[in-house]
Amino acid sequence: MGHRGRVCALFCLCLAGAAVVAGRPQPPLRHPPPAPRYAEQTLSVLGPVFHIDRLYRSMQGPFAVQEVRLPVPANELVWITGFRASMVLPDGRTPCDAQFMCHSNLDISGEYHRWLFGQQKLLDDRLVTLSQGQLALKFPEGFGIPLLASEPLALTMQVLNLNLPQPALSVRHRVEIDYVADRDRTCAFRPLFEVGVFGLVSLEGRPLAYDAEPEDRSGRETLCLPGRAATADEVRDALDQRFAGHWVVPPGREVRRTDVTRLMNLPFDTTIHYIAVHLHPFAESLELRDATDGRTIFRSRARPLTQGIGLEHVDCFASTAGVPVYVDHAYELVSVYNNTSGQAQDSMAVMYLYLLDKEFRWPPPAPPQR
Repeated sequence: MGHRGRVCALFCLCLAGAAVVAGRPQPPLRHPPPAPRYAEQTLSVLGPVFHIDRLYRSMQGPFAVQEVRLPVPANELVWITGFRASMVLPDGRTPCDAQFMCHSNLDISGEYHRWLFGQQKLLDDRLVTLSQGQLALKFPEGFGIPLLASEPLALTMQVLNLNLPQPALSVRHRVEIDYVADRDRTCAFRPLFEVGVFGLVSLEGRPLAYDAEPEDRSGRETLCLPGRAATADEVRDALDQRFAGHWVVPPGREVRRTDVTRLMNLPFDTTIHYIAVHLHPFAESLELRDATDGRTIFRSRARPLTQGIGLEHVDCFASTAGVPVYVDHAYELVSVYNNTSGQAQDSMAVMYLYLLDKEFRWPPPAPPQR
């Protein structure tokens, strides 16, 4: 098996064990998948050096945003097929403990992308977020996110430190973006688009009934929450109700349910082919449910570090066949935290859904004049 085949095998292992699809346990993969049937390339990016000199909670550590472009002629189509992030020392090669990873975000301009491809549906700016527990994403073979090579990618990198009270350490992010130039395809590709859904807490003590506006889908940020500014402490919906997507979990066990039907804002019936998950320490699980028929679409389970505060592993989901979702169904997100620290802890609960894009056409229709 070649290098790329080994990479595919590695990231498909995220499905082994605890994942639940449509309410049924999925057996672990016993054989590696075949090598991809296309010429995949990888762009490696090193972030700036961050000096960690104190404790940093989630989203409070140093961060940076830098623009990257794929090395393909500007007007050519490319397919994003994978994304990986790791922590290294300043030399850019020596591995460093992943506990210092807060997150690595990859964003585009959803509005500009929609205009380029002549599409009607609203799009997140977010393509990918990787964080503790899931530091790699790999779409099933033959699936990818289509972009024009001229579209700028914004890479956001942030560090955290939950365990060392007096560190003196310099680290940086190493990010790898897998892609396939359309001219190098040797098989058909199926297009994906991303939708982010997340847990919300009412700041007014009301039962959760978030009434999303279409404009909520867009917005570039350093935060892990899709479509939110990093400096925003609250979210207001169409009824001017106040919510937060980043909340405090007191000591003990907490189960929280959020209606995410409006956040999904499905433009058509389609299928989910990949799910990435972002959780904070002390999370036990995050579940996406079809509330209309009582079906569990996917339950991700989290495993804590054996020592210290942090996440060792978070289950992701990948499927060639896909799981159906429907415009006329209601959906909810169920997060479970078990805070055993004895003091209040920050929390989030986000699923990044990668859905089959039935609207995609290549070549696209001529975009209207701006």
